[in-house]
Amino acid sequence: MTIPSRITQRLMVGNSLASLQNGLGRLAKTQEQLHTGRVINRPSDSPIGTNSAMRLRSETATQSQYARNAEDGLGWLGRVDNTLMSMLDSVNRTRGLALQGATGSTNAQSREALAAEVEQIREALLASANTQHLGRPVFGGTTAGKQAYDPDTGAYLGQPVAGPGTTVERSVADGVRIRVDVTGPEAFGPAGNDLFKVLDDVVTHLRTDPAALGGDLDKLDGALTRMRTALADVGTRYARLEQAAQTAKDVTLNLQASLSDVENVDLAKAMVDLQLQEVAYQASLATTARVLQPSLIDFLR
Repeated sequence: MTIPSRITQRLMVGNSLASLQNGLGRLAKTQEQLHTGRVINRPSDSPIGTNSAMRLRSETATQSQYARNAEDGLGWLGRVDNTLMSMLDSVNRTRGLALQGATGSTNAQSREALAAEVEQIREALLASANTQHLGRPVFGGTTAGKQAYDPDTGAYLGQPVAGPGTTVERSVADGVRIRVDVTGPEAFGPAGNDLFKVLDDVVTHLRTDPAALGGDLDKLDGALTRMRTALADVGTRYARLEQAAQTAKDVTLNLQASLSDVENVDLAKAMVDLQLQEVAYQASLATTARVLQPSLIDFLR
């Protein structure tokens, strides 16, 4: 035989107050979600959701950094591309001057004028070879200096060869690094036989030995070929960086959408829930006030 539990006034009051408190808590939680716009405002709201949100935020930060790295690389390679294009025009101009000086129709005075112009071109090319990106010479490799070439002697001051640790790279994806620089020897030739040495020879031969300009023209052709090859390589790497930057941005957008699904509140649903909970809470208050009338003990207190 089951003995029924004794229902007292105190028990009824306690249960009613507990139910009211629970209803008020649900109402307050929904109001907080609407105020913050987030379903998860503290880890206890959803431990699993919090863990997912933390992983998504970490991956979003990583992809955003990859995108910034790629953008920086694009800036670096863009500076190299513009510089090489400008320098190619100047070298072509020098070749034309050397070819003009090599003809037998020019006299010493004319060749002196040609030599003076080539000297000015050489100075301008040396200045271009010292072009910087964010304070670093774009043709200097990983050198800590501000210049890739000595502006007076034309000596190369950067890393002598391109190899591990001597080039500038940017990480644009997990395990993917793309080189963003071109060393001076790659673009202008090895030290002692580079573009600037050829230009020195052109100036000297214009003044003293026009017959030797034929060999200088061959060397200038080699320098032009080397620069065009470097320019083509820059274009290929630029395209890879553009694709990597776009990929990182697309992944970031997808991660942000996933994070929004985990964290952000459905405003329409939350508004409906809030209205229902307000109605339910007001009804609970009214019902409790009518049902729990004062007892004789309350009057005797």
